Amino acid sequence: MNTNTLTKSTSDIISSDKVEGTTVYNHAGDKLGTIDDLMIDKRSGQVRYAVLEFGGFLGMGTDRYPLPWNMLEYDVEKEGYVVPLDKEKLEGAPRYPHDQMPEYNRDYGRQVNGYYGVDAW
Repeated sequence: MNTNTLTKSTSDIISSDKVEGTTVYNHAGDKLGTIDDLMIDKRSGQVRYAVLEFGGFLGMGTDRYPLPWNMLEYDVEKEGYVVPLDKEKLEGAPRYPHDQMPEYNRDYGRQVNGYYGVDAW
């Protein structure tokens, strides 16, 4: 967890720097990775995706997996987000290397959201 989150917050509003670095788990309690970035719709101001860093070793060779924001549920006990995914599903998900971010347009949104079976924006 980010070192910025040493104090537990009871607010429903959180700074993006506290979200980045937060651990993501599946329902079985397995750690899937951490939030690397948030992708925000610049017109509506809504968070569209949390970009999960997954794989690699010590940050090297890791890929980025955009997860539709509405899939994440914050778990107070775990102090992290929980998603309804297993590692096998995640391994086949849309992803990209850190230095090759795709264009987050409607077509890419349909691809990502379609993979997870959630409504596209």
